[in-house]
This record gives sequence, C-alpha cells and structure tokens, in this order.
Amino acid sequence: MSNHAPQKTQEELVALFQQDLTTGVGRSVKHDSADKHVSGEAIYIDDRLEFPNQLHVYARMSDRAHARIVSVDVSPCYDFEGVRIAITHEDIPGLKDIGPLLPGDPLLAIDTVEFVGQPVIAVAARDHETARKAAMAAIIEYEDLEPVLDVVEAYRKKHFVLDSHTHQRGDSAGALETAPNRIQGTLHIGGQEHFYLETQISSVMPTEDGGMIVYCSTQNPTEVQKLVAEVLDVSMNKVVVDMRRMGGGFGGKETQAASPACLCAVVARLTGQPTKMRLPRVEDMMMTGKRHPFYVEYDVGFDNDGRLHGIQLELAGNCGCSPDLSASIVDRAMFHADNSYYLGDATINGHRCKTNTASNTAYRGFGGPQGMVAIEEVMDAIARHLGKDPLAVRKANYYGKTERNVTHYYQTVEHNMLEEMTAELEESSQYAERRKAIMAYNANSPILKKGLALTPVKFGISFTASFLNQAGALIHIYTDGSIHLNHGGTEMGQGLNTKVAQVVAEVFQVSIDRVQITATNTDKVPNTSPTAASSGADLNGKAAQNAAETIKQRLIEFAAKHYQCEASQVEFRNGHVRVGEQVISFDTLAQQAWMGQVSLSSTGYYKTPKIYYDRSQARGRPFYYFAFGAACTEVIVDTLTGEYKMLRTDILHDVGASLNPAIDIGQVEGGYIQGMGWLTTEELVWNAKGKLMTNGPAGYKIPAVADMPADLRVKLVENRKNPEDTVFHSKAVGEPPFMLGIAAWCAIKDAVASLGDYRHQPKIDAPATPERVLWGCEQMRQLKAAAPEAEGVAHELTVSPV
Repeated sequence: MSNHAPQKTQEELVALFQQDLTTGVGRSVKHDSADKHVSGEAIYIDDRLEFPNQLHVYARMSDRAHARIVSVDVSPCYDFEGVRIAITHEDIPGLKDIGPLLPGDPLLAIDTVEFVGQPVIAVAARDHETARKAAMAAIIEYEDLEPVLDVVEAYRKKHFVLDSHTHQRGDSAGALETAPNRIQGTLHIGGQEHFYLETQISSVMPTEDGGMIVYCSTQNPTEVQKLVAEVLDVSMNKVVVDMRRMGGGFGGKETQAASPACLCAVVARLTGQPTKMRLPRVEDMMMTGKRHPFYVEYDVGFDNDGRLHGIQLELAGNCGCSPDLSASIVDRAMFHADNSYYLGDATINGHRCKTNTASNTAYRGFGGPQGMVAIEEVMDAIARHLGKDPLAVRKANYYGKTERNVTHYYQTVEHNMLEEMTAELEESSQYAERRKAIMAYNANSPILKKGLALTPVKFGISFTASFLNQAGALIHIYTDGSIHLNHGGTEMGQGLNTKVAQVVAEVFQVSIDRVQITATNTDKVPNTSPTAASSGADLNGKAAQNAAETIKQRLIEFAAKHYQCEASQVEFRNGHVRVGEQVISFDTLAQQAWMGQVSLSSTGYYKTPKIYYDRSQARGRPFYYFAFGAACTEVIVDTLTGEYKMLRTDILHDVGASLNPAIDIGQVEGGYIQGMGWLTTEELVWNAKGKLMTNGPAGYKIPAVADMPADLRVKLVENRKNPEDTVFHSKAVGEPPFMLGIAAWCAIKDAVASLGDYRHQPKIDAPATPERVLWGCEQMRQLKAAAPEAEGVAHELTVSPV
C-alpha cells in the first residue's frame, strides 16, 4: 500500500489478479486480537492510562434482602484522607432509575432496598481501597420488610414483575384427557453467573458543555449513552461511549454495565474530575443479575410410541427484583419450549416472578435454554415411562418438513435439517453400537454406570423485540488504499470484528490486513442495537457489506469512465482491479478515484426482513431463521458418591456457509462447555436471608480443562448455505451451541436411570451437582427395591435404529 513501493509490471499485476484471496469470507482467519490477548498487550478499560486527578468509586451495598431505608449518614466517609465525595440518590442530577425498558432499577436505592447487594451510596476517593473503607464507614439504618426469596412462593402468590403471557394451539386440556398415556412432573432449573474475566468497569472523562466521554465494557453502547445522558439530564449528543473490547460479556453487560458508567458520570459531573469504577469479583457477583432460574410444571399426554398428543407447561422465571429484560427472556423460553419437537395441542404459560434477589438479566441463549431443558426433561420422562430409548422418542416428535411443521406460536419451521443431521451424528458417533455396549457395561458394573444421550437443538435467530433487528456501519477508504471499518457491534472475544472485517475484505477483494478495525463508538455509528441474540455478525456484517458495496459501486462507475470501458469489465480480485484489458492495484484505483473527486466514505444500514409478532394473538414470525445442532455425550457416574466424568462428546452443528470456520468451531466448543457447566457444576446458593453465598471462584465452579470430555469431536455441517439472505448465507453461531450442553445433563440422568432398569426418570434438577446425582441414585435404588419385578427391562430397551 506504500506509495514508495516498486512499480509492478502489467504481467506481475495480472499474475496477482489471477490468484485467490486468502483472508476473505469462508477462510479460517485468526482473531484480530489473538496475539494481543496471549501476550497481554490487548487494552481493556483497566489498562488505560490514568489521570493524575482520577477518582475511584466504590458502592456500599445493602446487606438486607428487603428493607425500608430509615436514614443514611455519609458524614463519616469524609473522615478518610483522600475522599472527594460521597453521594446518595439525592445527588443524582437527572433521572434516578436506570431500568432499561421499565422502571425498577434505581441507580442508588431511594426509599427501600430490594436485594442483598443493591447499591445504596457511592464514595469517590483517590484510590479504590480508600473509597471502600470510607463507604463502609457510612451509617445506614434499615427497617426490615418481609422478603420473597423462593420462586415457587412467588409463583403461587402471583408475585410478578410483569404480567404472564400464553402461547396456545388447539385444546391441550382435551388432548391430555384423551391421551393413551399421561404424566406430570416438576423441574427446577438453576441460574448461572456470567463470570466474565473482566468485571463490570467504566472510566469517564468530563468534557466541555456538560458532556462525557465514557469508556465502558458494555455490549450496549447506545443504552449506556442514553442512560448516562438521562442521569446527568443532558441530551444524548453530549455523551460519547467508546468500547474497543470486553473481557467477556455473555449477556451480563447488555444492561448491567450501565450502573458503573452512570455512577462514574454523576461523580465526574459533581467533581469535574475523571472517574473510574471497577467492581471487585465479590461485589460484581452480588450486585449483578444472573441467568434466570426457572421452576417448571409439566403435564403431558402421549401415545405408545412416545408421540405427543398434548402438553401444558408452566414456565416460572425467577426475575429477581425488577423487570430488566425479563419480558423478552421469558418470552424466548416460551418460544423455545418446543426445542425441535411438534408439541401437538399445547398451552405454554410464561410467568415473570419477583423475588428479592438481584435483577436477573440476559445470558447466552436469553431464556431459550431454560425452555429447551424443560422439553428435554419431558422427552426423557416419556422414554422412561414407555421403556424406550430416549432418542427414539425424540425422533418420533421431530418437526416434519411438510406436515407437523408449525410451532405453537404459528411460525412454520422452514429448511428443517433435524432428521438428516441426527442421522449423520448417529452414524458418526456410533450411537446404536455404543448404546448396546453401555447397557452391557452397566449390567456388569454395580457401582460405576455409564450414560449416553443425543439431543437436538433448534434455535431461533433474531431479537424478539423486532425494533432491535437493525444495525449500522461506517467505512472509509484512504488514498493509500487502506480501509477504516466501524460498526455498531461490540467485540467481547467472539471474533465479531474479524468476521465483519472479512466481509469488507471480501466485497473489495483485498487482504484483511488492509482493514483497520476501530472501537465501537456512538459518535461514529449511532443508535446501535446491543450485541446480543446471536445477531452480531448477521446485523453488523450486513450493514458493513451495504456500506462496502456502496463505495465499490462508486469505484466501478469511476473506473469504467476513467478507463473507457463497460462497468461489466471492472472486476475486483485479490487486491487488484481489472479495468478492460488492464490490471491496476486497489491502491492505485483508490488514489485515482480521490483525484477524480469520488467519495470514498459511506455509511451502511441493515434491518432484518420478515419478522413480526402479534402479542395479543400470540402468533407471528419472531425469528428470521433457525440454526440447528446436535450433540451426543457419554458420561460415567460413580453411584456411591454422585461424581461423574465426561468421556466423549460428538457435535454436529449448522452455521450455514461459515464466515470463519476456525472462529465458528471455537464458538461451538465454548458454547457446549459453558452449557455443560450451567447444567452440572455451576451452582448458585443463597442463604436464608437472601445473601449470595457462592460469590467468588472459591464457591462457584465454572468448568475447567479437567471437566471437558476427554474426547471432543466437533464438525460443522458442510455445503448447506443459509437459504435466507443473510451475510454471505451464513448463520449465527453465538448462542445456539450453548444448548448442545443439554446432552451432558441428559447423559448423567441416563446413567442414573440404569439403576432403576431405565423405567423411572431420576429426579435430578439442574445443575446436576454430585450431591443431586447421588440423591437421584438413592431414589432409583429405592424405586427398584420397591418393584423388583422390573428387573431385566434394561436388556429389552428398544434401541433407536440409525
């Protein structure tokens, strides 16, 4: 790209033009920051240079789950040298409530506290430790109120943050009454801590005219911009949010990054000094919400083949103390309560329960995993009742391609890949042979039992709030042929920036090295949607493609005129451009176009088509398309201790025409492990007073290397472009693989069920900790002792044919 590079001959230019681009779409290009991540050179918020007069903020948290605030005295805070200011809600210049969609999330507690961990006051001092000590010196008096800490209690009392919602098709009550078989059950599904490596953090610099520059680790820069403006009582154009990269997000920084940013902004406004707030791990875990725990009640009718006749599901989501995003999260649990199955006559009720815990929030899958765990529990329960292989029951209920292909919310399941993907994975994983071998092993192994499960995934892609399905991008080409790229998505390690840069490189047919990726910035691309719902590449990739195509068309028109050829004779390839019979470098064309007064800058925009949902009718097409997947997991369980190990997992996953196979496989692997962790080791525990006890890595166990399957095999579906007009016919990959982890949970229950000759469904709530697994083993032994005539059934279990 240098103007001082030696001039190439026409023969050399033609030879380069004839070569293929090696870093465009479909190539396994390395993550743009991979080297920086490994070397420690990647700059996060806490790595930014500090200013000489920078303040550090610490928030004093409530130690009560529910109480009225009687009095707050911050005067003792000023006894500590280095304290600059101590604030309460009364010091906030503008809006006091930062609820993302509905009120319920005061920046600092006003009259009452709603959970242990709620910020009540904030202290800013010259360093973090001084701020912490000073904040703890404040005198806060409470009058205790009765908390609601149990989701079942909240459900029974209809103690809700929002109204319930229903999906209904047909007459489920009638279908249940006439079904040949009918079972009922309940299930508790635990929450999950995001455990991003970089905790919530913001750094704010006051500017002239009452403005702020906010450096924030957020998935939602526009939301932070809006809320900072509102708490300061200024217009949004005075606030700029800059976000280069996050040290992980997983949904936890979609709404809840706003609190540190807003507290910093208030302090910066009141003091005129730059301000930073970084939450220590314990405070982060206590102050922020988790994945929603769910309580499920099911009533299901089915025939002797296990095919559903009717079902009623009650999905009670534990929302915590405020709405946050719970309306959409419980909706998505309802949308995914079918997973891959035609439910027949169905009634799905979604309830948004209020408890006095931190407000639960977005988490990878956004409620979808909870709905899918519920129906997978049902599939297993049916199989145990009938003495069938659970996979046979699953396949009997799969959506069809031309019939039984409409969901309970009346969206047609198009381009269904479930049957062929399942058949391919059955064969490649040797499911039938291993199922027989495992049953033989279990018959001769009194203590150690093996389990096997193959579970499918059908996950809808798009924001269920349709207005969020839009994105913008900005591209500049400079006169040396280098390209500047900015878009509305945020990079949290998932490789979004690399994929979008590949899209731009593909359009211009240049090396990705030419494309400079810059921080997400609200004064470059405005009004962005959060990077969530697996839509980052779908939306921002399309917007960037739109901007690039706009500039490319200008270049084509200029080149045709300048070289006196037809537009059809202008072709871009491998960093070069053929114009008629001549080949020039991309750099040369950029320079010539600028000299010819052609604009080399463009915005891009994209909105997802076809999406609608009529909430009053509970009908519509909330998803642009579905991503499919399947996982087969084998485990071994020690039935005397409840301990288990993952032995092998085979995964087949659908990403359409992959933008970057290496990054996509990494997302599939990571999604599976994180989903497996949610359903096995990651247990959240609160005490009787509502305090989170698993508030650090010592008590909360995310999966480590030793927890992974010893044998992990991941394959992407080949030669299956997304039939919808997505960016280069790819499919989203952020969230769908998370649900592959359900196979691990089902495999554990399969191993335990062997103790009861596979005739009973073990009562093992999620997560399946060793303690719960041990209780499930004891349950099976007691059931078998009570019904000895059931012995031998295991050897007659019908194995699903490939």
